[in-house]
Amino acid sequence: MPIDGNPIAYAIFAHCFTCTKNLSAIGNISNALTKHRIAVLRFDFTGLGDSEGNFTDTNFSSNVSDLISAADYIVKNYTAPQILIGHSLGAAAALLAAGKIPSLKAVVTIGAPFEPSHIMKLIKDDVKKIEETGKATVSIGGRPFEIKKQFLDDLLENKEEDKITRLKTSLLILHSPQDKIVNINNAAKIYKAAGHPKSFIT
Repeated sequence: MPIDGNPIAYAIFAHCFTCTKNLSAIGNISNALTKHRIAVLRFDFTGLGDSEGNFTDTNFSSNVSDLISAADYIVKNYTAPQILIGHSLGAAAALLAAGKIPSLKAVVTIGAPFEPSHIMKLIKDDVKKIEETGKATVSIGGRPFEIKKQFLDDLLENKEEDKITRLKTSLLILHSPQDKIVNINNAAKIYKAAGHPKSFIT
């Protein structure tokens, strides 16, 4: 929230897969926006960071639901959010949630995959075990997480292209050419699928 408590707009920030709202990059971006009088709601998806719930029972669809709930919270306690920002899988969730948050004027993606299932590459060595046994403990960023088969199934069921095509907000796509986790070709596909107004910065 700006120091004077009078923002010109409200934004929601969705963090990346297995990250939290306290990631330094998220804090830096949020602080910069606040200096420009844009209030930013940072929150942890269910089962991560300071949130309640069990990460094992969550999936991509629950992340989308969390974003919609965050928007509802701002509507009830402040005023309708106008900006939705997402990083990596959080950006993919933002693209899907945007259609269900009518007050939005703009969506910003940072290193977003074109399809949520792209994230399966992070756990490619464990996918077979998860499919055969129903779950497995995987290492992501040096930390252990239990992933269930329902998580993989949900990733595969959610398709982005149609939602991106029907996006009614302005879209800003930010993607580093050096991104080794989500190739920049994903950003090009998002840009191609989206209608105007849109911008692509690398």
